[in-house]
Amino acid sequence: MLQSDEIKKILKSKLKRKRYVHSLGVQKTAEQLAKIHNESVTKASIAGLVHDCAKNLSGKELLNYAKQFDILVDGVTKIQPELLHGAIGAEIAKRELCIEDDEILNAIRFHTTGKAKMTLLEKIIYLADYIEPNRNFNGVETLRKVALSDLDQATLMAFNNTIKYVVSNNGLLHPTTIFARNDLLLQKR
Repeated sequence: MLQSDEIKKILKSKLKRKRYVHSLGVQKTAEQLAKIHNESVTKASIAGLVHDCAKNLSGKELLNYAKQFDILVDGVTKIQPELLHGAIGAEIAKRELCIEDDEILNAIRFHTTGKAKMTLLEKIIYLADYIEPNRNFNGVETLRKVALSDLDQATLMAFNNTIKYVVSNNGLLHPTTIFARNDLLLQKR
């Protein structure tokens, strides 16, 4: 794996300034959540930093990479290819940034849609992306507080907010997000 400074240099050249600043915010938030919830701070830091490495790719580029990397493109991602940036980002992280740790790669892969049976690191990156300091939306402060004490509850709240937002904009819900939300609810029963 490349050193953090080398990764930052590469990301700075690939990402728009606002996206790069966001990535630094996710990195910092992921580190904080990892410390609180007893996860590897190093893994959280790298995954948080790299999570959006494919975010600035166009839909066409994402679909081309999906074909190149043999990533399944379902009906929803065919229409909304931006949802592929996590899966494509994990492949870029592996191939270009020499990240081989599967936990880090999966946290990058699922940071947008989530998935059933999310690991602690996957939840941390999903939430860090959602609540990092540059995010400003109704309820973000409450979500930040909950994330400090109950990662599952905060993840569930984030899924609920995302689903409400997508539905209110008449968008397509990715089934993986629904499965992830239902899985968290079933665990609580």
